[in-house]
Amino acid sequence: MSSGDGRMERDSLGPVAVPQDRLWGASTQRALANFPRSALPMHPALIASLARIKLAAARANRQLGLLPAPLADLIEQACQDILAGRIGGEHFPVDVFQTGSGTSTNTNLNEVIANRCAQLARRPLGAKDPVHPNDHVNRCQSSNDVFPSATQLAALELQATRLAPAFARLAAGLRTKATAFAEVVTVARTHLQDATPITVGRRCAGRP
Repeated sequence: MSSGDGRMERDSLGPVAVPQDRLWGASTQRALANFPRSALPMHPALIASLARIKLAAARANRQLGLLPAPLADLIEQACQDILAGRIGGEHFPVDVFQTGSGTSTNTNLNEVIANRCAQLARRPLGAKDPVHPNDHVNRCQSSNDVFPSATQLAALELQATRLAPAFARLAAGLRTKATAFAEVVTVARTHLQDATPITVGRRCAGRP
């Protein structure tokens, strides 16, 4: 990466080049180098759940006096930008196969939120000013707590928005087939009843 198309960010290991048009920071860039496994990023529902947790933490820390209100407001706005889709998936590139506790993805969220806060405050990307990714965005949090919570929130969301509707469509389809094949005779299923003839319609309807 040339100096013309990137910027330099720093972490405890030193400087690292980051694409200029991306909001992640040094730790995310190192994760991309350390875990180039599947090219599969985290599911958008998980990213959204992490953003909700960061938003809730900022609000709680503000109420507890652990985070100045102006910084909490910036973090909240950045999280809302993620949830509203104003910050796209290209900013969350860490592979699904990574550290076991999801540290790289948690750090990725922290860095993206901090850099979005820098944009909102009209400060340079990577300056960690006015919002620091660890000291402010990740305050009172740990990947060991945040990531499992996010997976459960994402599972609940997907259960409600995708799994339950899919089961409803399946049930409706089976009812349709039960009517269409009501008189078609086939061999019975022996685990649930004797091996006697049964109509396909009764099988689709779940009746013996």
